[in-house]
Amino acid sequence: MAFSLTKFFSPKDKVFYGLFEEVANNGALMAEKLAALVAETDYQKRSTLIKPIEDLEHANDELTHRIFTELGRNFITPFDREDIHLLASALDDIADYIYASAKKIKLYHINPTDDGIQRLSELVIQSTKAVQQAVSELRNMKNIRQITDALVKINSIENQADDISDMFIERLFSMEPDAKEIIKKREIYQVLEDVTDKCEDAANVIESIIVKYS
Repeated sequence: MAFSLTKFFSPKDKVFYGLFEEVANNGALMAEKLAALVAETDYQKRSTLIKPIEDLEHANDELTHRIFTELGRNFITPFDREDIHLLASALDDIADYIYASAKKIKLYHINPTDDGIQRLSELVIQSTKAVQQAVSELRNMKNIRQITDALVKINSIENQADDISDMFIERLFSMEPDAKEIIKKREIYQVLEDVTDKCEDAANVIESIIVKYS
């Protein structure tokens, strides 16, 4: 028989919802800041735009640690302890890969206005916002349709990112004469596509949760 999570669990147990929401919000903000970085043509200015992304990544590390700490403290949790651990790890991975993308753009001195990087960074924004939407609805489970719509969108974006990454890698090999540029851009395409993979991982955990508790 279906039941209301908000009625069943005490306020203390709801700490997980707030922590998950904060991590997901930071991930979406990191994606926006990454988009600002790839829109900047000046290398020195790009370098300064990485620091806020790094700060948010570190903040998410601390939030993830808090989730694991709360998991050890609380006997009753909003959903399976394994799912809490998996979701926390998946959301943390999203932040890690966004930060990795920013670092590689700086390290390789790549002009990020490249079409492939631009298009993939836009998909990263869309995917992290969909994750943010799905996570925000976990608190009460009343809008299952909104959650499932977000999950479908995340899966669709991941497929698009695969296709775009493959297309631009193929284009690199056929049109770029500089082998070093091929290696550097290919790696950036792949790490950006990896962000959408990590969003899909989070979506899969959320899907498991709503199947169990909705």
